[in-house]
Amino acid sequence: MIGKLSGRVDYRSTDHVMLDVRGVGYMVYCSDRTLASLPAAGEPVALYTDLLVREDLLQLFGFTSLVEKEWHRLLMSVQGIGAKASLSILGALGQDGVSRAIALGDWNSLKAAKGVGPKTAQRVVIELKDKAPGVMAMLGGAPQIHDLGEVFESPVPKPRPAHVPSAQADALSALGNLGYVPGEAAAAVAELGAEMDGADAAALIRAALKKLAPKS
Repeated sequence: MIGKLSGRVDYRSTDHVMLDVRGVGYMVYCSDRTLASLPAAGEPVALYTDLLVREDLLQLFGFTSLVEKEWHRLLMSVQGIGAKASLSILGALGQDGVSRAIALGDWNSLKAAKGVGPKTAQRVVIELKDKAPGVMAMLGGAPQIHDLGEVFESPVPKPRPAHVPSAQADALSALGNLGYVPGEAAAAVAELGAEMDGADAAALIRAALKKLAPKS
C-alpha cells in the first residue's frame, strides 16, 4: 500500500497531479481544493495517498492531511459514494466542512457537492454521523502536508502552516471525558466552532456545557 508520496510536481491537470518521485511519475487524483493548494511545476510537495485496487484499475488519490484521507475512506464506505463523489464532497466542503456537516446532520451542505443527490446526502449523514466524533478528535494532532519533512536533499519549503482546529478536538475530548454522548458532543462542538471562530478550547467547552445542559 502506498500511503504517502514526496516528490516534485511534474504537471497538474483538471483532476490529478503528476508527481515525480526520484524519476518515477505517479498520477495522483485529488479534489479541486487540494489541487488548488499545490505548488507550481517543479516545486517539492508531499501528499498522503490512498490506493484503489480493482481487477482492471489501480488508482491513487492524494490528500493534504490524514483527516482528509480518513473522510475519503469513510465516504467511500457509503453506498452510492464512489471516489469521484467523495472528492467532490471534500472539494466543496473541505475536511472541516465535512466534519461539521455530518456531525450536525446537515445533509443539505453535502448535497451542494456536484453529483451528490438528496437521498445520497441523507444516507451519508445517517451512516457516518456516529463516526464524526472520532474523525473530529483527530483534528488536533493529525499532521498536515507541510509538516512532512524533506524531499530529496533539501527541506520542503514551509508555507504558512494550515489551520488545525485543535481547540475543537480538545473540547470534544474533554466533553467525552465528562460522559457526554459522542454524537451530541460532536454536534455541539461543530456548531459552536462555526459560531465562535478562533475560540480556544476553554471557551468552546464552557459554551458546549451550556448548550448541552438539560433544559428546565
